[in-house]
Amino acid sequence: MPEASHTPFWVGKDQTGRPIELERAPKRIVSLVPSQTELLADLELEEEVVGITKFCIHPQKWFRNKTRVGGTKNVKLDVLLHLVPDLVIANKEENTAEDIQAIAEHCPVWVSQIEDLDSALDMIGTIGQLTTRHDASKALMQSIRTGFEKLHNVTAPKQALRVVYLIWKDPIMAAGTDTFIHEMLKRAGFENAVTDLRYPTLSNEELEALDADFVLLSSEPFPFKGKHVEQLKNTFPNQRFVEVDGELFSWYGSRLLKTPEYLQSLRKELEMA
Repeated sequence: MPEASHTPFWVGKDQTGRPIELERAPKRIVSLVPSQTELLADLELEEEVVGITKFCIHPQKWFRNKTRVGGTKNVKLDVLLHLVPDLVIANKEENTAEDIQAIAEHCPVWVSQIEDLDSALDMIGTIGQLTTRHDASKALMQSIRTGFEKLHNVTAPKQALRVVYLIWKDPIMAAGTDTFIHEMLKRAGFENAVTDLRYPTLSNEELEALDADFVLLSSEPFPFKGKHVEQLKNTFPNQRFVEVDGELFSWYGSRLLKTPEYLQSLRKELEMA
């Protein structure tokens, strides 16, 4: 008798257009992206996720107990391969092309490319399919959509506040237009004063010339704190600085459930400042 044909569990492309095929539902997953690690936790993949990075701080239980395979930019290939993963989940911006290529020679790698809310929702839905959590991911996507629809109804009628969003101190670096942070700024009813792509470096004079209503200081990747605010105030006495939660501006997984309420609250706070 002829052998029965085998149908793979999943065949498709990741968000960068790379083809990927999974022979069966993954049982040993490594996540190389903090926000996507948190998503996997919220999809209740405790047993399936065997490895994370040293920056995957949520949930704390995973951070303490899961095997760490290095950082997002310097993955320890030997440690990762020792876990024998059948799926690695990465991101085009947060991980290096060299690491992704090296890992892909040994196991399937699904790479996200997040540019806006729609691509974030697409990522959540696809990861739900890849991990047999389709219904849970659909419910999560709908809750996120509803939250941002309510935010839009509040912020859309208002005049945009002009802001600069800083991600680094020395040198001063800001989030430009071709970023997920820019998308969140727009959703909150802010105008990004930085029109460069990606993450430009700004001189003191350039920051002053942007004439922003507020300069937002992110909690990550540079951990801006009160002492840095005082230093910046001394250098830029005409600017108004506000510390903001970087995770709620830049994490594009299940943390998006909390983002609309935070952005609405921040917008209200700055309007009253």
